[in-house]
Amino acid sequence: MQASSNSNNPNVLKLIIAAELAGCRLDLDDLKREPKQSFANRLPVLKISSTGDELFSLSSAVQYIAPVGQEHNVDANRWLEWDATQLLPAIVAYGGSGKLDTSHKPRIWSLLKELNTALKDKEYLIKCKNVTVVDTTIWVTLWSTLVTTEIGEIISKEFSNLSKWLKSIESLPEITKSLEKVQLERGIQAIVAISAAAWYPLNLYTGAEKLSNAQAPAAHEKNPVDEVKVISEEELNAVKNNWSSVAYSCVKDSQYPILPKKGEKNILITSALPYVNNVPHLGNIIGCVLSADIFARYCRQRNYNTLYISGTDEYGTATEAKALEEKMTPQEICNKYFDIHNDIYRWFNIGFDYFGRTSTPEQTEVTQEIFLRVLEQGYVISNSVDQLLCGNCDKFLADRFVEGTCPGCKYEDARGDQCDGCGHLINAIELINPRCKVCNSRPTIKASTQLFLDLPKIEKRLQEWAPTVTNGWSAVARSVMKPWLRDGLKQRCITRDLKWGIPVPLDGYRDKVFYVWFDAPIGYISITKKYTKEYEQWWKPKDVDVDLYQFMAKDNVPFHSIMFPATLFAANQGHTIIKYLMATEYLNYEDTKFSKSRGVGVFGSDARETGIPADVWRFYLAYIRPENMDSNFNWVDLATKNNSELLNNFGNFVNRALMFVEKNFDSKVPEINLQADDLRVLALIQRELTSYVTLLEQAKLRDGLRHVLAISKHGNQYMQYQQPWVKVKGDEEEKKKGATVIGVCCNIACLLSALIAPYMPNTARELRAQLGLTKQNYGYIPEVVTLMLSTGHSIGKPSPLFTKIEDSRVEELRKSYAGRQEPTPPPKGTSAPHADVATLEASIAKQGDIVRQLKATEEKSVWLPQVEILKKLKQKLADLQSKSKPEISPSIAQTASPNLTTPATQHNSVPADVAELESAIAKQGNLVRELKAQGDKSVWEPQVKVLLQMKQKLSELTGSTTAAPSHKKSKKKK
Repeated sequence: MQASSNSNNPNVLKLIIAAELAGCRLDLDDLKREPKQSFANRLPVLKISSTGDELFSLSSAVQYIAPVGQEHNVDANRWLEWDATQLLPAIVAYGGSGKLDTSHKPRIWSLLKELNTALKDKEYLIKCKNVTVVDTTIWVTLWSTLVTTEIGEIISKEFSNLSKWLKSIESLPEITKSLEKVQLERGIQAIVAISAAAWYPLNLYTGAEKLSNAQAPAAHEKNPVDEVKVISEEELNAVKNNWSSVAYSCVKDSQYPILPKKGEKNILITSALPYVNNVPHLGNIIGCVLSADIFARYCRQRNYNTLYISGTDEYGTATEAKALEEKMTPQEICNKYFDIHNDIYRWFNIGFDYFGRTSTPEQTEVTQEIFLRVLEQGYVISNSVDQLLCGNCDKFLADRFVEGTCPGCKYEDARGDQCDGCGHLINAIELINPRCKVCNSRPTIKASTQLFLDLPKIEKRLQEWAPTVTNGWSAVARSVMKPWLRDGLKQRCITRDLKWGIPVPLDGYRDKVFYVWFDAPIGYISITKKYTKEYEQWWKPKDVDVDLYQFMAKDNVPFHSIMFPATLFAANQGHTIIKYLMATEYLNYEDTKFSKSRGVGVFGSDARETGIPADVWRFYLAYIRPENMDSNFNWVDLATKNNSELLNNFGNFVNRALMFVEKNFDSKVPEINLQADDLRVLALIQRELTSYVTLLEQAKLRDGLRHVLAISKHGNQYMQYQQPWVKVKGDEEEKKKGATVIGVCCNIACLLSALIAPYMPNTARELRAQLGLTKQNYGYIPEVVTLMLSTGHSIGKPSPLFTKIEDSRVEELRKSYAGRQEPTPPPKGTSAPHADVATLEASIAKQGDIVRQLKATEEKSVWLPQVEILKKLKQKLADLQSKSKPEISPSIAQTASPNLTTPATQHNSVPADVAELESAIAKQGNLVRELKAQGDKSVWEPQVKVLLQMKQKLSELTGSTTAAPSHKKSKKKK
């Protein structure tokens, strides 16, 4: 292999280190020459001796030299793409001109923060035994550029994980050996060299030389060499023939009701039913309804027979808890939040064919029918379960309606499913001194007979079915589902002793309801029934094929990959079973979690208040969609993508083309006479279109969007090279050429209007109006590039599609949605430690709320990290209190008992007499209960500590022993 580069370009060091890691030979060409246009649009280039192929993509080149292994491909591609498309461009913008432009420091700061967070508790970015090219590639980027600038000092002070990692990589022997092979001038000179070797796009379209496609291969491609091909004569001939011979199709009008048709591609799409007791945040939106909407719009624009349904999930204890909290009935809560969800999704332009809900007669009817059928087939069994019964409320208590003392750490406010004090998972019946959350009386343990779905009996059927479909699932879905079948299925309870739910239609169980996990997926069927009485054509098809696509976040995968299919298989009535399960990882907010209670993050109801159009939100959420790993919403990145990709790339291209038609050709598409250079750009666009269709067919929405932007980039570069504004002023031949260029650009813009429509429907509608296309649909998505706007077609009035998001506005928005995380200045008359204690106490109370809310609706994988945050906050509070001595803040002291008037006298005022202590303990216990009833944890938690101190003092005086809180963690139950 041989590497060629321009002078002082540190990117060649990435190839050298890769070769050193792989133990292979890499010959270095003359590294002192200046970049030539024959090297496409970037250097260095890796030439593969055995094939003669040239790799211009650094990501492809380093992976070709030192592959990380199949099991780590996803992470490797993600981080190498991050280096190439985010970090390097930000650094070039910072210093590529030869001077440091400090306006780009916030973007660099954000990227360094992201990297620092990723390196927390990790030695390397990819969890391998040894360092990989992923780490060394990003290390070279930073070491050669930023580390020697003023930002390097910031890294060492502010980003400890990153600083430690940089030093660790630099000390590796492979790095030392590699640095001996090349001399580099670091800092701004290195940035200038990188900039000099980037973006030489023009002769891609000249035909002067046979050049490789400069686009880096998409992450889904197995062989990076395949993507790096010259434009062949076959490609050029195909483009030429398709342009003139393939007629551009129209999107078919759909009729109500949409039903599957024999001989057509019938696509049934659902998104996980959002739970009705909260407001969806951006992560909820992209994980479910928006992803499904983008795919549904794509399918409609391909003329597939498509039905997209969803709705709100409305039964279960979380709804009852929310109703209790807001002093409403469960039905009133459902009505309130259904309207909230519906309004949010309408603003986001989510194009459901029907958006329903599960608290309907149809849901009751379908759920009971399926249950009775499963029962008849022998897949339902009964079993006795111990539960807590509240005699005062006359009902069994669900986990979320019982509190008590943790059997492990003795925390006195543990809940029926987990202790917030130690994080120990518990069963409600294990609680010491349990109490009903509603009436505060003590429940008793009583056996309750429940119904179970016999999953082991249906397991063989699932094992046979899974391999036939999972290859089409997202990687996340496969990874979550696999352990369930691998480890063996267990019987699963499907009933509960609650009031709010679907009644069980079986004697002996009519006072029970179905567990929400059992009835919620059946909601897809009942909502379809609400949409059309002919719903069984979708869900029990007879002579047609129906492909079911379901979109969700990974926490919902077990219910859709195991429980729901098992239920339908057990019913044995020919139901449509999921074929494509498209799950995502989680979207975080500015390196933290979304939290409504703490005001952290943008929720659906907030988005419109920002003034940013819904389409821009849709675009950015799709751009950062967490397809293979958790991703991060970032305000600076949102503005950057809007200003660069939408405004300067996409919007700039279509606006320049249409304005030119209006000004120079009387708003009519000029005559097009394709020549070799025009065919070349169309061939490049054909490549992008082919990749776009391939990816969207697999519902890889994020990667598909990259190809839309690549097409507009090709259009911009083609127009910039051809300079039609010069040609229209030349001789007759030049004028004809200028007309052809603009005619081609108008057709590219028309193609873009169709391809962007699934992501940005309003933008597509506006662009099509500017193109003079009055038909309301968004345009058919073709498989080949063809003539869409013929000579003489009249366009509309061009105008900019996007506006810039200013830095000042970004900072305003970032502060507005950052929540209450920053410590507040201490009030006058108090010391800083006291103010910090008060702030922490408030944070602990709010974090406790977050934990409870997540437990009510989410899987353990979601809420357990929040428990860890809660524990850290409590430890920090304990550390502060131990330093400053006061245990409670002045505001809390005002609510304390008379002998605890101020924090300063708290320890000295503990009564010494046994009788006095017993009396004080009783009073303090009453105070704790009263404060807990008011709900502010920051107020009552310090008083619990005072109560425990009193009890300990009493124990010491009487010589008796009390169980001290244990800090030893017991094993968590699975």
